[in-house]
Amino acid sequence: MHKESVMENGLTIKKTTEEDLENIRDLWNNGTVMYYVGFPEGLGVELETLKEKWLPAMNKNTSKSHYSIYHEDLGFCGESYYEVDEKGLAALDIKLMPKTQGRGIAYAGLKHAISEAFLTGKADFVYVDPHKENAKALKLYERVGFVKKEHPDPEERDRHYYMELSKSNFMKNT
Repeated sequence: MHKESVMENGLTIKKTTEEDLENIRDLWNNGTVMYYVGFPEGLGVELETLKEKWLPAMNKNTSKSHYSIYHEDLGFCGESYYEVDEKGLAALDIKLMPKTQGRGIAYAGLKHAISEAFLTGKADFVYVDPHKENAKALKLYERVGFVKKEHPDPEERDRHYYMELSKSNFMKNT
């Protein structure tokens, strides 16, 4: 399992540890960041909850992994995440602090999470389900190679796209 990945563009992507939790709390409590996931005021999560419940549960489950993203000049940038189900399908997520958006960081962070989902998580496919109004996310996912498919949840079809990427297509384009 890759603990840390230092990239040539000043980025460090590492498995989230207790030392990252204040940053994760600030990210999740930021209403701008959490707007498209339905929390325009942020989650209101407390540091103790992350330390005592969330991180231990995350570390106990081998089918998922959470990463913290840092830049040598910008500091903490955001997070990426994957969780693989029993069918080999991995849900992905990425969130960045507003000051770090539009710099290619999401692209690098997402590609890292995809690679880890395929290599470490043994996924065959990865998927995202961006809000239809989140044009920046949609552009990012298309750039990485995700393809729109019919959303498997009929109740979500009006609000979210469902986009998949196969391991073979990702490896071909990497």
